[in-house]
Amino acid sequence: MNKPLRRIAIFCGLLMLALLIRDNYLQYVRADKLKDDPNNRRVTIARYATPRGDIIVSGGDSITGSALSSKSGLNDLKYKRTYKNGPMWAPVTGYASQAFGATQLESLEDGILTGNDDRLFFRKTLDMITGKEQQGGNVVTTLNPAAQKAAYDGLKRQGGKGAVVALDPSTGKILALASYPSYDPSSFAGNTNDDAAAWKKLQKKYNPADPMLNRALRETYPPGSTFKVVTAAAALENGKYTSADEKTDSPLPWTMPGTTTQLKNEGNIPCENAPMRVALQYSCNTVFGKIGADLGNDKMLAEAKKFGFDSEQFTPVRSSASVFSDDMNQSQTALSSIGQYNTAATPLQMAMVASAVANDGRLMKPYMVDELQSSNLDPVTKTQPEELSRPLSPKNAQILQDMMQTVVDKGTGTRAKIDGVKVGGKTGTAQHGVENSENPYAWFISYAKLPDGSSPVAVAVVVEDEGANRDDISGGGLAAPIAKNVMEAVIDSKK
Repeated sequence: MNKPLRRIAIFCGLLMLALLIRDNYLQYVRADKLKDDPNNRRVTIARYATPRGDIIVSGGDSITGSALSSKSGLNDLKYKRTYKNGPMWAPVTGYASQAFGATQLESLEDGILTGNDDRLFFRKTLDMITGKEQQGGNVVTTLNPAAQKAAYDGLKRQGGKGAVVALDPSTGKILALASYPSYDPSSFAGNTNDDAAAWKKLQKKYNPADPMLNRALRETYPPGSTFKVVTAAAALENGKYTSADEKTDSPLPWTMPGTTTQLKNEGNIPCENAPMRVALQYSCNTVFGKIGADLGNDKMLAEAKKFGFDSEQFTPVRSSASVFSDDMNQSQTALSSIGQYNTAATPLQMAMVASAVANDGRLMKPYMVDELQSSNLDPVTKTQPEELSRPLSPKNAQILQDMMQTVVDKGTGTRAKIDGVKVGGKTGTAQHGVENSENPYAWFISYAKLPDGSSPVAVAVVVEDEGANRDDISGGGLAAPIAKNVMEAVIDSKK
């Protein structure tokens, strides 16, 4: 071969090598980045080329579906998502929209629902060989339809804003997760002008009620007197008091340390040196405020963290971290120990508190996905219950159970009573606004114990009702009846 031909051959070889390197760089190094590029419409087209798999609730009912998209305009996406009882289930499912993306389970489990997850490799390969159209898998949740309906209907009847979370204390399964007001994900699942208009109406800028806010997981509220359950746990765990009926060191009036401010109780109630049972029954601020101040910030913070405070929870949908502050003085710790000052909690967090007490001191990690399935219903993964912490010894948990049952039997929570069932609870009416200028939040946390000793459900309810008469707002009046209906729905479903 002469010299010019050799140079041409080498040059062509180098071009081929450069082409191969570039091709491999695009296919392997930049593949994920190109796939996720918002300008790469092929990914979106592929996602909606086949029906998505379903999100399924306990009992096997699908709460989602798929329908052919509108062909108006330039829409080239074949299928769009549909929802059954969309507003009721939106806090669980989130949404999958051709125009606005996806959230919550629809986003987190998108690979399973579209059939693109690597864990479905065998199924995809088999479908490719047989020529079968790719199908999405299913997400099977832990949600109890009857409990969810009781929760959502209760909030809707109340007419304000609020949220409900119900857990299975022994496993951590989320049985109900309701938020009100809510929205219908079907209303903007497509890519038309009507979908865009529906989306716009739901944005907080145009709708101050903020129906797209998941209040069960993402909103934190001052928990008010429901937090006294955590303070009572701290008193027992740190040996300050060893029984429910031991008199406490609680003078009346009581001035908060380092201040000239007396901590007030609501009304003329028997709080002076009251045992913790009586103090929880009547919701004595002075008793639990002084317990918090005496224990100090460090011990109160340590106990709150054992219940899950100051940590995000992943269900797998992320829940905001509840707050119990550090570096507080005694008077600030006193106020925080009755659920005020900086203390803030999600409804999920307060359901976790009730759940840990009901489960003899063991707090289980909350979760809402029970199983992921392939399109032919073969299991891909199965969630196993996981212990998160032990905020209480079994002995102290049983003391606290007894105290919470007194609250329901003859205290502020009597509207949660269920015939033939032991119900423990705690009411809360949390201050809201500068110097408590706005209507307070009504809270109730509770659990149910059956005659066989099992505890199938723990519940937290919070109600925001700006339109109610201020004097009519109480955890026992607004929130406890909703909790009762949710607990009854779970109990009835097990019969």
